[in-house]
Amino acid sequence: MNIVVLVKQVPDTTEIKIDKETHTLIRTGVKNIINPDDLAGVEEALKLKEIYGGKVITVTMGPEHAKSMIKALYARGVDEAYLLSDRKFAGSDTWATSYILSSFLKSLDYDLIIAGYQAIDGDTAQVGPQVAEFLDIPQITHIKEILDVNLESITVKKAFEDEVHTLMTKLPCLITTVRTMNQPRLMSAFKIWETSEKPIQLITSSDLELNPEYIGLKGSPTRVKATFTKPITKKSEKEVLEPTVAAKRILKLIYPYMEVTK
Repeated sequence: MNIVVLVKQVPDTTEIKIDKETHTLIRTGVKNIINPDDLAGVEEALKLKEIYGGKVITVTMGPEHAKSMIKALYARGVDEAYLLSDRKFAGSDTWATSYILSSFLKSLDYDLIIAGYQAIDGDTAQVGPQVAEFLDIPQITHIKEILDVNLESITVKKAFEDEVHTLMTKLPCLITTVRTMNQPRLMSAFKIWETSEKPIQLITSSDLELNPEYIGLKGSPTRVKATFTKPITKKSEKEVLEPTVAAKRILKLIYPYMEVTK
């Protein structure tokens, strides 16, 4: 089974800053991490490979400094990695990003595509579903658990806010994973040494058949007109209470909004 995982390198949101002139994220000098929902997808893919064989391939779109992240994925057990990087891709919104990613994915042989549910620097949850639409394959989003996979289909639990649905669809398909579904494995010291010289395959716009009107800022229908920081206002006085007193006070405040099941 060949599994493709879409992985994004994102700025650590505890240090994020906004350029007030361009309304874009300031990434220079900011610590970058593997998007947590994507890392959960990598872990699920590696677990499936251990059971069913095949290989795990990651596809990333971003600047070349994402190579450090890809090295970390190799050290976890990823077999192949592709980095889609080109100045012409800069400024792409989710639609343009999905168009570029899906154009490349058409060149790969895969049974399953896994994408993180959403990236912490955008929180749109759009890229995975849009890639599935471009590829015209089934999709199931916000997966809580993979129950079964065979050569023809996959059965999963899809999490909603207040219930869980068990769904099945045919392969190939795309699913999106959430960070809470597993505990990603650590990098292997042996694999760090073993994969230190492993190549990362760089893909540029000249390697793909793309409509230039659909990529980059020019090809992105999304426009950020303004950004602002929500002001914090003090609504009540601070109180220091004993735990039991505090619990009773909180219960009294939230009780009118609780649904009581008899």
